[in-house]
This record gives sequence, C-alpha cells and structure tokens, in this order.
Amino acid sequence: MRWQPQTLDADDGALPGLSRAGLVRTVRTPEFDGITFHEVLCKSALNKMPESSALPFRWTINPMRGCSHACRYCFARGSHEYLGLDAGRDFDSEIVVKTNVAAVLRRELGRRSWQREAVALGTNTDPYQRAEGRYRLMPGIIRALTESGTPFSILTKGPLLRRDLPLLTEAARRVEVSVAVSIAILDPDLHHSLEPGTPEPRARLDLVRALADAGFSVHVMAAPIIPCLTDSRAHLDALFAAIADAGAASATAFPMHLRGPTRDWFLAWLDTEHPALMRRYRQLYNRGANVTPTYRDWLRDRVNPLLTAHGLRREQGPTTPPTVAPAPTNPQLALFG
Repeated sequence: MRWQPQTLDADDGALPGLSRAGLVRTVRTPEFDGITFHEVLCKSALNKMPESSALPFRWTINPMRGCSHACRYCFARGSHEYLGLDAGRDFDSEIVVKTNVAAVLRRELGRRSWQREAVALGTNTDPYQRAEGRYRLMPGIIRALTESGTPFSILTKGPLLRRDLPLLTEAARRVEVSVAVSIAILDPDLHHSLEPGTPEPRARLDLVRALADAGFSVHVMAAPIIPCLTDSRAHLDALFAAIADAGAASATAFPMHLRGPTRDWFLAWLDTEHPALMRRYRQLYNRGANVTPTYRDWLRDRVNPLLTAHGLRREQGPTTPPTVAPAPTNPQLALFG
C-alpha cells in the first residue's frame, strides 16, 4: 500500500493495548482526515461464536476493529476498550486493520479439521467501510472462502461492495453466498447526525438494486429502529417502500439497544440534539440496554403489517429470528451498528 503523503509511527506508547494485538505501524493520511490506521498482524481470522448463540452461524471474520461509519448507536463500541482505546471518538477514528487477515484465513480454512461451516462478515464492524477501498482485504477473504468451499454471508452499509460484485457472483456459483444491506434511516438530516460517516441511504438502495440485478436474494436490515425518531408509521412506510422498490427480497427491523459505553455515547448525542426526548428514553430504557417489553410489542405490531404490505416479510423458520427481535444479551452476537 502506498499513500502519499503519510506519516508512520510503529511504536505508539499511547495505545498499549495495540502492542498485544500485533501492531506493525500506524498510518495517517490527508485522504482520511482525522482517522488513524493501526496496521496489525493477526494470529487468527476466524472467530468462533459461543455454543449458546441462537444465530444461524458459528464463525465470523472481522477484518478491522473500529469503524469510520461513526454510528452513534453502534453496539460494538465497547470492543475498542480492550485495546486501551475509548469507545467514543477513538472507535470512530482509530481503526485497527488486520493486514494479513486473508493469508491467515486461507491457512485456517486449509486445516483438515475445518468443516466448512457458514462464516459471517459484518457482525461487529463493517468490512466495507471506507478503508477497505485502500486495504482491499475483502477480495482475498472472498477468494479464500470460495476456494475452500465455505459458505458465507456479508452485512454492510458500504456500496464499495459493488467493486467485488463479480467475485461474489462467481463465488455464488460454488458456495452459498448471502448478502444483506443495512438501511434504517431515510431522513437526510437525521442520517448525517446519527451516521455521519456512512454512505447516503440512496447509495445503499442502489447497492440493493445492483445485488438484486446480479441475482442475489437481498435482505435488508432496517435496523435499529430509533425510538421517537425513526419509529413513526410514515417513516417506516416510506423506508420499507424504498427498500422494496430497490428489489430487496426481505427486511428485518428491531429496536435499538444501548449497552455499555454505547449507551453513554448515544445519550450524550441525544441530550445535545434532542434534549426533550431524554425523559422518554429514561422510561424506555429503564431496565438497561433493552427497550421495555411494552415498546417492543408496540413496535412489532407497527412493523409487521408494513413489512407484509410491502412484500418484505421473511418466512419464519427454526433458524430465522422474529421480524422484530429482542436485543441479544451478548453484544458480540449482535449485528454491527
């Protein structure tokens, strides 16, 4: 990788957690103003989910830690604290990049013990965030999974995935490939305030159309639903109409959960941007991370008929979560923010 101009610092004593993560060098470049990339050599690429997980996959891959999408509600923020970084601005601007992840993955998939179980990408932070355009980790990951006969899924907010559409189309001829796109907000002002680093919703809808045109059955995560801000019937109806018009096969929606440091980060934003809602949020989240059962049931009753009306209701099965799912008890098992 060649970025000019750039600065390097391989011994960043301010980030002690990164030395344990295999830090090689730190990169800063004007092209990504305000963002620092910490290039590390990972020892493993595949992460095994706990046996108790109710999700339809047992293995995940996270090419990066931290995310320049900067979504205020992202559940994964707490994971940055393990590296000696904070879960607020550091999560948005101190991005850990596993530069050797594809090579390590290929080695792990080549083991005789590997059973070719389904692998999920995008369960923690987005594999197609902006930095992927420079580091190009995903093509190697996709090839390794495909050549080993391993089925996989991708969840993203990044239209950059279109770059790899030929690879994904070829992969789908050899293994099962599932692709989902996250789109939860249509209002431009709210989008810029809550998800300042993410691509515009229109660009993500165009990604859904491109995937559908390529033959993929595209699922959309219309989540999280933000109480009092994106839960109106008018917003949800317009959101599901746009998703259906883009060619999505199905959609899922569930309320936002606020766990650990994410709660403080989001509520600080809310207190600044929508202070009148603070009392309501104290009521909705009075038990901690999850909304009250009353709100959860109310939202389900609002969402499900709209999904049905727009032809987006996913068929229920033993491995499919309910359309409006309760928040997971373990944030590492949730979808990225």
